[in-house]
Amino acid sequence: MEEIQALEEKTSEEEFEEEDHTIATPDVGELLVIRRVLHAKEVPLEPTQREQIFHSRCTIGGKVCKLIIDGGSCTNVASMTLINKLQVPTKVHHTPYTLQWLKQGSEVTVSKQALLYFSVSPYCGEVLYNVLPMDACHILLDQPWLFDNHVMHDGHANPYALKFKGRNLTLTPYHPPNPSKLNREKEVTKVST
Repeated sequence: MEEIQALEEKTSEEEFEEEDHTIATPDVGELLVIRRVLHAKEVPLEPTQREQIFHSRCTIGGKVCKLIIDGGSCTNVASMTLINKLQVPTKVHHTPYTLQWLKQGSEVTVSKQALLYFSVSPYCGEVLYNVLPMDACHILLDQPWLFDNHVMHDGHANPYALKFKGRNLTLTPYHPPNPSKLNREKEVTKVST
């Protein structure tokens, strides 16, 4: 409870803009877990928004974590990796059940839950998550969170809008830097110096 109070104090009324609307960009910093790859295949980055999932970054326990909001799923999920790394206490799920397609392989059993505080500055919230092995992100927010917070999604531009402390707030997706563009900029800088 102390952690949520600290987050709420951080996002006090004086931090909000004078206007009635705030835009919350993804949190920045070193990620909780980084997956190393040996070879990254360059893929054109021009897919349509229709095929994109909302990816962002949030802060949990002082660590920057990957966040996905998916209105097509039915449960909020925290990855086992996150729970283990941050040593978050869990409790037994009162009605265990099985899910498919969250992790490469077959079905997984939902038998644990964890209460987590997260923030995407200035937004902060407390969510009860089902704990599962998951590769896609650290936390997955789904229908329960969307419903409880009266969240609206613009499917074309891909932001999520909600009210927080009486103000309009828009969560924007995370757009990773284009590696080929960064390399070209470095080459131009080397040539011009």
